[in-house]
Amino acid sequence: MKFGYARVSTKDQNESRQIDALVEWGVEISNIFIDKQSGKNFNREQYQHLLRTLRQDDILVIKSIDRLGRNYAMIRDEFKKIVSKGVHINILEMPILNTDQPVINGLTGQFISDIVLSILGYVAEQERDNIHSRQKEGIDSAKRRGIKFGRPTKLTDQFIKIIPSIEQKALTINQVCVILGITRKTYYTYLNQLKAN
Repeated sequence: MKFGYARVSTKDQNESRQIDALVEWGVEISNIFIDKQSGKNFNREQYQHLLRTLRQDDILVIKSIDRLGRNYAMIRDEFKKIVSKGVHINILEMPILNTDQPVINGLTGQFISDIVLSILGYVAEQERDNIHSRQKEGIDSAKRRGIKFGRPTKLTDQFIKIIPSIEQKALTINQVCVILGITRKTYYTYLNQLKAN
């Protein structure tokens, strides 16, 4: 039997393109499981229901690999778990991952999909590392140019003007904190910054 899985990250997104593709491939609407949540892990209600439903020789159809999840290492583990039940997987937008392919040059579809998933996992991991590296380089470069990061402080003209009111005991520190919308700790941090300048 054919089953389909569709996922969108939020309730506002529309899964109809995925459903149309699954139906076109021959999956009955009643056999399509849909989740509307992030792909960061596999703790999704409909996905877990799908896993309990799948039986040996069933075919699981998914429009694209990222609908299954975001983390390729986790996707690879899920692939193995599903295939170990004797279920075939077909990814419509990446047929090389299909586990029901006939033997190609002496290699089974399962073996090929394992290799491709491992490569995708490696590429995704390298891309994450590259993104972090580029972010760090950008931040370091900006800091060298004097750009400051983090939440902007409220050490403004208003703060500077209100200090004499405290010194003259016209206002208490608590009143100043309420007026400026800051905590006492923040007040003393700003005061120390002011004294340092």
